[in-house]
Amino acid sequence: MKIIDKSQMSKNSSRRLLKNTIGKVLFAAATCFSLLVLGILFYRILTQGMASLDMEFFQNFASRRPEEAGVKAALIGTAWLMFVVVPLSLILGVGTAVYLEEYAPKNKWTSFIQVNITNLAGVPSIVFGLLGLTIFVRAMALDRSVLAAGLTMSLLVLPIIIVASQEALRAVPSNLKEASYGMGATNWQTIIRIVLPAALPGILTGGILALSRAIGETAPLVVVGIPMFIAFLPQSVMDTFTVLPMQIYNWTSRPQEEFQSVAAAGIIVLLLLLIAMNSVAVLIRNKFQKRY
Repeated sequence: MKIIDKSQMSKNSSRRLLKNTIGKVLFAAATCFSLLVLGILFYRILTQGMASLDMEFFQNFASRRPEEAGVKAALIGTAWLMFVVVPLSLILGVGTAVYLEEYAPKNKWTSFIQVNITNLAGVPSIVFGLLGLTIFVRAMALDRSVLAAGLTMSLLVLPIIIVASQEALRAVPSNLKEASYGMGATNWQTIIRIVLPAALPGILTGGILALSRAIGETAPLVVVGIPMFIAFLPQSVMDTFTVLPMQIYNWTSRPQEEFQSVAAAGIIVLLLLLIAMNSVAVLIRNKFQKRY
């Protein structure tokens, strides 16, 4: 029989409590530091950009005069870009995830595809810009159009949506599918009526995060050759356009100090757009989580 040393147990317990306390302090300090930096950035942007944020800012095109500069072309161009990216990336991403999880045989070829999709999610965005420039702009002769940029940004976010959708599909309880099969439903009916609605919260979360990245990315669009300064609106997906990140980058590179306030106002508009997207995703996610 082992003799339990109470003093040794007390020492070990004290060490564990000390380590736990140190860990809690470190994590709390890291969280507070991150929130402090974020708060300072928000405060600086708001105080610098609110003065330029008025109705004329939304109605004016880009201008060489800071008092006349606006985000009309960039805001409409961003909407056109997402008009291409959202349906294309979500349909292809969720469809690929469903095939890999529900239909594809588990073999070396499937594993090879899965590994490559996971690796593509971590590839720098400028690589996708070079791919878009080579294939869509030059090989397919789409030039610097909304379609070329939309296809490029869809490639950028597609691996993220596929991985997030796969994780959401795997999280669906197996007893839901077994109950559906037991009621005589086919595999396709089970996927459409049971699996996808149950996985929709996770799919939406990953999809919105990926689309938020597409809105905020600049490097692929710079490589594709999207202009920073235009004074007209696109009429179709084959027209030239610009987006909010490109317009903000153009303003921040101007030597006039007044353009810094205009750039801050543009950042506020971009942040509001991202917050609106994430709010819609949270509402839809909460609605479906109550059902499953």
